Amino acid sequence: MGLQMNDKMQKAFVPDESNTRLLRDAFGRFATGVTIVTANTPEGVVAITASSFSSVSLTPPMVLWSPDRNSRRFPHFEKAEHYAIHVLAADQQDLCYSVAKDAAGLRDLDLALNAEGVPVLEGCLARFECTRHAVYDGGDHAIVLGVVNRAEMREEGEALAFFKGQMGRITAH
Repeated sequence: MGLQMNDKMQKAFVPDESNTRLLRDAFGRFATGVTIVTANTPEGVVAITASSFSSVSLTPPMVLWSPDRNSRRFPHFEKAEHYAIHVLAADQQDLCYSVAKDAAGLRDLDLALNAEGVPVLEGCLARFECTRHAVYDGGDHAIVLGVVNRAEMREEGEALAFFKGQMGRITAH
């Protein structure tokens, strides 16, 4: 594994198949917001949680996110021409858990549909309604690049975030 320790108790390593847990832990040192991505399928709404979300461009407006290719939900999102990315507020932790446990976790909710028929969640810190622009290879994940058709945001609220494998809130002062 080639671990090296310095005086600040930092671990240095070369990522390989024998230490994917270390790499995952290192990635976890970057606090990320929590999103739920929704799409419509012939069976109804499908949803997935994602912390791999980023803005890409203002002109044209573009975002990306990266679903796991090994997820049973992946085929739905790889094919989805339209989807919505919802940035969760701290008070939406239960919603996050519901979706993380079950791809169909939102099907019992009375969700509004946007102009493209994508189910959208209310009360999020922000929502980006997108059209798929491209899907790129990202190793065991795909990189889904989308054009933002519409966006919505709340002026106030605490963010739901992941840090070191734990979910919590981020408060702005």
